[in-house]
Formats: sequence, structure tokens, C-alpha cells
Amino acid sequence: MAGNSQRKGAIRKSSKGNPTAGSGGRVRRGLEGRGPTPKAKDRPNHKVYKARAKADQESARRRPKGPKTSDAEWVAGRNPVVEALRAGIPVTGVYVAEGAERDGRLREAFALAADGGISLLEVSKGELDRMTGGAVHQGLAARIPAYEYAHPDDLLERAAEQREPALIVALDSVTDPRNLGAVVRSAAGFGAHGVLVPERRAAQMTASAWKTSAGAAARIPVAQAVNLVRQLKAYQEAGCMVVGLAADGDVSLPDLDLADGPLVVVVGSEGKGLSRLVAETCDQLVSIPMANQLESLNAGVAASVTLYAIARARD
Repeated sequence: MAGNSQRKGAIRKSSKGNPTAGSGGRVRRGLEGRGPTPKAKDRPNHKVYKARAKADQESARRRPKGPKTSDAEWVAGRNPVVEALRAGIPVTGVYVAEGAERDGRLREAFALAADGGISLLEVSKGELDRMTGGAVHQGLAARIPAYEYAHPDDLLERAAEQREPALIVALDSVTDPRNLGAVVRSAAGFGAHGVLVPERRAAQMTASAWKTSAGAAARIPVAQAVNLVRQLKAYQEAGCMVVGLAADGDVSLPDLDLADGPLVVVVGSEGKGLSRLVAETCDQLVSIPMANQLESLNAGVAASVTLYAIARARD
């Protein structure tokens, strides 16, 4: 029957189930704006974007590259690496260039690394150049982590834990890391509780200092002071006497009567000695008696002589 919607196959059309049909709703949503068109330099498929990315890559390629990380130091060269491994410096990795000639030093480095459980990695020469900042590495380099300095108060706490009067060596204007390493070695050997260095314009615990310390840097803490004079005054307030080594000191080292109490020994540079403010902060200036006209000793030797005299006095 015509118009009979109940017949088989008939479809009833109604707008109730689909309110957008015939209303333009779908079309309206399709025509809604998607925001402003991105600039050419921000559209990955645009030639301007591609040209800019290519220029950035070229600039990065030309930029000089240093070590991979800023928190590590690299020892480059066959002899330096072997010596670092022999000295017990805390090497975290030994890197060898692909195709490097296997000579006696390289084989010894491999053996020392294996004995110490240190990872040994083979990289391309270009990669080793990049990691070492272009140093002459002879196909061999070692990675050393950044030294973790103690807090100046830790040195006093170490003395308290050992129930001993504090003995601290402070360095003023000493810039040679080998002198620092020698002082660390002497401090460990004569029973000091730590070494204090300024944060700026002073030698730091580099691979050279580690090597000169002959492994002593692993047994005694080295602390950094933001301001050396301020830290010396803090030690004085904590009960320490501060003595500075000076060629024109008022007291000769054999006559030092402060050795058995809490003590901070300040060592200056060989050329300039103690700075004015540091010298004025010291409770006493002590001289090391010399047999001839030699004006001064380097920091490492001066510290060794003084610490030996203090150790004898304490015994």
C-alpha cells in the first residue's frame, strides 16, 4: 500500500535520532577555524624550515667541541695513562682508538685496567679526539670523575671522631696542582685531618694532583673554602690556633709551642708567600730555619717539614 511505512524493507526517516541531519551542523564544524597558519620557519615541510635546520647543523659541526661531560677530566697519552693507573687514580674508564698500535705501554695499560676492574672501551680516533678536546692522546685516554670536595667543617668532625686535636693544612695562593698533591701526601703521612684550599685562584684536585699524592688523596679529605680568610676565622672560633709559614716569622718552627693543640697550618706560595689578609689573620707566623741563603721552600716541602715537626711534638 502506498505510503505504508510498515511494509517489509521500508525505512522510516526521522530527525530525532540524528539532530544534525539537515541542520548544517556537520558542515558548520568542518568549517570551524584551526587558528592562524604557522610561519614558514615553523612548518617542517616548508623549504624555509629545512634551510634553517641545515644551517643549524652546519654551525654545530663547525663549533669546537670539548670533553663529553663537564664533570670529568681526561688523561691523554700513553705514558700519562699508564702512570695514572699505576698511582691508583680513580679512573672510571680507559679508551683506546681503533687500530692503535699495540706496544708495551698499551699492553700495560690494558693489564692495569683489567686488574683494577676498570672498563676498557674501543672507540674511533675521531671520537677519542672529541672526548679529549683535541689533546695528543696517542690512541689512549683515561676518564677521571670530578673530585668530590669535603666541607671545611668535615675536617674538624674527622678530628673529633678520632678523638685527636685537629690538624689542618690550608693553602694560600698555591696554584701548582703538583704542590697540592705533595701537601696531601704529607698531610696523610703525618696524621693531619684534612687539607683546605680556596675555591678560586688555587690549585684543584686534578689528575696531576692525584698522581703526585701517590694515592693519598683517597685517604684524606680535601675541602674547599669560598673565602679563605673567613674560613680561618671560623676555625679560630671553633678553638683552633692558626699559624702561617713565613720567612720572616716571629717564631722559629722548633720553638712552636702550639703543636699539641688544635692547629691550622697555612702554607703560601713559594714566590709570594702568604697574602696580606691571611698573614694578618694568623695567630702566629712561623719560620723554618735554613742553613744557607735559600729564601724559601716550595709549598710541598715546607708543609712536609712543618708537619714532621708537629708530629714529633705531639708524640
